Amino acid sequence: MKTAISLPDRVFYEAEEAAQIMGIPRSKLYLNALVEYLEKNNRKKITEKLNEVYNADYYKEFEPIANVALECMREITKNDAW
Repeated sequence: MKTAISLPDRVFYEAEEAAQIMGIPRSKLYLNALVEYLEKNNRKKITEKLNEVYNADYYKEFEPIANVALECMREITKNDAW
């Protein structure tokens, strides 16, 4: 599909130079950049990745250590005036 976009002159000329250096058509450069941007900023994928990390079981092996550390901090600070 063809489309028209407006770019500042500086960005246009930098893109022209980059496409020439890479030996690809300007439209391919713009396509690559847009695809990369969309993949990087896809909120659904970001949310899925965060859910994957927070639902993973591997962090559970550290839970006993974290609990001991928390209890130690409670003991150390029990007489502190907050």
